[in-house]
Amino acid sequence: MCAQPAPEATPGRVVLDARDIARALTRISHEILERNKGAGDLVLLGIPSRGVPLAERIAERIASVEGYDVPTGSLDVTMYRDDLRLKPARALLHTDIPESGIDGRTVVLVDDVLFSGRTIRAALDALNDLGRPRAVRLAVLVDRGHRELPIRADFVGKNLPTSLVERVRVTLAGVDDVDAVTIHGEAPAASPAPAEEEAR
Repeated sequence: MCAQPAPEATPGRVVLDARDIARALTRISHEILERNKGAGDLVLLGIPSRGVPLAERIAERIASVEGYDVPTGSLDVTMYRDDLRLKPARALLHTDIPESGIDGRTVVLVDDVLFSGRTIRAALDALNDLGRPRAVRLAVLVDRGHRELPIRADFVGKNLPTSLVERVRVTLAGVDDVDAVTIHGEAPAASPAPAEEEAR
């Protein structure tokens, strides 16, 4: 029997294009500087895989404003995930902590999408084994809601309400083909509003 070709994946609906992402990262960078009153004690740690290039882009923007290279690294949270026993076949990713360390620093965790909050909980546990930051902040490109833990981002590129059946995909030039955020899958159709509510 001849194998049937796999159906082509649907392209998804683009909600952020390259210019939108660039503007969001610029805004996040300025918000980080304003909140921190400068860049002196900052460390940016990207959560692999796409949080790492996002952290590097934020660092570049901060450097262009402050003239200071913020230490940047990556933080693998694989072994700290609470679903590890359910999905044991996970590849370990790269952890790279700047030589200056994180003790007494303001660490900004950077990720592409904030969803349940469990990845960030794992990141906080991983940080605890590496040192004692003065403060930990969270920057995400997209917050899609549906939190399962009491975790909130300090800096958000875009709040993107979604249904649980939808998937949010972030692609970044240098890792993927283009910079884009797309939604895949269909949300359930909304019920039509009563006539008296439509007039409000």
